[in-house]
Amino acid sequence: MKRASIPVEVISIVQSDLRKKGLYWRERGATESTEFSFSRFLTPYLPGFDGFAMFVDCDFLYLADIKELTDLIDESCAIMCVPHDYAPKERTKMDGVVQTVYPQKNWSSMVIYNCSHPKNKILTPELVNTQTGAFLHRFTWLDDHEIGSIPFVWNFLVGHNEVDENDPKTSPKAIHYTTGGPWFEAWKNCDFADLWLNEAEEYKKGLKLA
Repeated sequence: MKRASIPVEVISIVQSDLRKKGLYWRERGATESTEFSFSRFLTPYLPGFDGFAMFVDCDFLYLADIKELTDLIDESCAIMCVPHDYAPKERTKMDGVVQTVYPQKNWSSMVIYNCSHPKNKILTPELVNTQTGAFLHRFTWLDDHEIGSIPFVWNFLVGHNEVDENDPKTSPKAIHYTTGGPWFEAWKNCDFADLWLNEAEEYKKGLKLA
């Protein structure tokens, strides 16, 4: 929000709230590393299948104006994401959670949804609560041409993607600490840790001043 030149509303997808509203009832599976592993796919449903909405994992740090990202939207696509070719080497991630490897991993970690696209209207609570992880995370309800591509710098995977000093197009616009960020002791020295720590410190100072 600090860097945005357009209005931005950030809404947490809180599983306990969804359960109270009767929108989410599936039991948590052994391979779910977060409480939004499946609830994320309710993103088009929550605004009433209207307009555009973006789901993003909670371990991102945005460095650029979000307008640069929204300017890339292709309205003919049902969704847009970074089509990573990613196979993590680590067996665990974040807080010692087991790392699960599957095709199209991390594609669903940041998705711009064309909520009103006819194909996305399949994403009702009934479907999201009953379909498999493979069906949902691989966007099986869509044809390939309905999945738009976003440059990897908008979902820059720490420890996987690299910056080419001779190519400014490789400089991250949104950093994704996908295996663990500097808020964990084991990852306090990961790449780009200083950027997150500086942002956190600035935020804390702002709260004190308020």
